Amino acid sequence: MSASTTTAPIFILNGPNLNLLGLREPEIYGADTLGDVEKRCAARAAELGLAVDFRQSNHEGELVTWLQEARDAASGVILNAAGYTHTSVAIRDAVLACEKPVIEVHLSNPFAREDFRHHSFISDVARGVICGLGAKGYDLALDALAEICSSPRS
Repeated sequence: MSASTTTAPIFILNGPNLNLLGLREPEIYGADTLGDVEKRCAARAAELGLAVDFRQSNHEGELVTWLQEARDAASGVILNAAGYTHTSVAIRDAVLACEKPVIEVHLSNPFAREDFRHHSFISDVARGVICGLGAKGYDLALDALAEICSSPRS
């Protein structure tokens, strides 16, 4: 199923320590590097007729700035806020302010981990949440946004 090509890309925003994918705790996060995830996303987006803008930052404020940019420059957002998921009211507020559909993605299942990871400041303001499926979660989020962004009411 192919969505109609959107004029604005899907922003794929990745938070702290995700630049260490493939090196950091591969038993939790898998062996794929962030570069591998980016290639996978680009390929899936091309199949769906979408463009993606893939970014990573270890800085909370930069993620906030990118979410604000998404308001005018993106069709939707895939957000893996990583550790900021559990701590950042600022990122939550930026998700609300961007007024685009946001899919929260996590490689691991936070609910199967430490108690402090069980709360997300983002989940209740995101359109959807995908967790625990590794890099496949990004594919599923792209599929969802392709459908959401091609519908008359996104």
